[in-house]
Amino acid sequence: MENTQTVSWPVRLAPYAQPSLWKSLWQILNTAGPFFLLWTAGYYALEYSYWLTLLLAIPTAGFLVRLFIIQHDCGHGSFFRSQAANDAVGYCIGFLTLLPYAYWLRTHAIHHATSGNLDQRGYGDISTLTVKEYLALPRFRRLLYRLYRHPIVLLGIGPTYQFAIKHRFPISAPRSWKREWISIHITNLAILAILYIMSQTIGLKAFLAVQLPVFFISGLIGVWQFYVQHQFEETYWQKEDKWNYFSAGFEGSSYYQMPRVFQWITGNIGFHHIHHMVSLIPNYRLQECFDTIPELQNAKRITMWGSLKCFTLALWDEDQQKLIRFRDLRTLRTAHS
Repeated sequence: MENTQTVSWPVRLAPYAQPSLWKSLWQILNTAGPFFLLWTAGYYALEYSYWLTLLLAIPTAGFLVRLFIIQHDCGHGSFFRSQAANDAVGYCIGFLTLLPYAYWLRTHAIHHATSGNLDQRGYGDISTLTVKEYLALPRFRRLLYRLYRHPIVLLGIGPTYQFAIKHRFPISAPRSWKREWISIHITNLAILAILYIMSQTIGLKAFLAVQLPVFFISGLIGVWQFYVQHQFEETYWQKEDKWNYFSAGFEGSSYYQMPRVFQWITGNIGFHHIHHMVSLIPNYRLQECFDTIPELQNAKRITMWGSLKCFTLALWDEDQQKLIRFRDLRTLRTAHS
């Protein structure tokens, strides 16, 4: 591929950064409709078998992930031409995904602006240490980092903490973020209102019996997707003076190749390298963009099977310019001794 620092990607990708009102409305319909139908089916299945409810939770969670992709596009201003429409839809979906729209929008924008920048880590990232930073830590903090990077924590505890706890009262958010804090409070009030309405109608126990599995599965899918889109062996990390936005987008974001049904459910987010170079492209135009610009097909391609290996990666080796496993440290120490 041509040097990502010299190619005029904004110009080349601009034709695809045009939302279609009818495609956007149809995507809302073919996502929200099945979500609520499946959720209702899961509720009525409680009368027959909770196993059936749990089985229905899987596709329901998939459609909740797809709803999040719509919220995600609204946050980037790419789903509708009208920013007011983007904000209205994004806010409402946030009541279902538990993500305060304005707060998430700001932290995600920081992620896009700093992805792959070693000097700008913090917001919207999976915490990643360099080898030197890790070795400089005291033993207890090394243990904490190892625990944090363990798949059970990232996929088990992580989604629940991120969506149910952290976004209810994100203490790291500056008080000067007034719009973001308003969205946090509005979302929290909306969640309380939903819980109250459900308790007065179908009953809180029944609501949680259906919703909690959906919440857990969708959170797991979401964290998994985000992780493998940036945490692969030949990803991109550079110091501020060498960092480049488009290089970080193309080299530091994967093309996660999935079967068509999973690609559809996840709103084409697997074309993450394209999304990171120009985030104004609606999710339903990413495939078209990928198919018509040959250079974009040269991105780091990760299959669903191959992505399983990504969870053993934990440290950025600045010398080798790649992510390595904890067990690789022994080899490095031997080589340098």
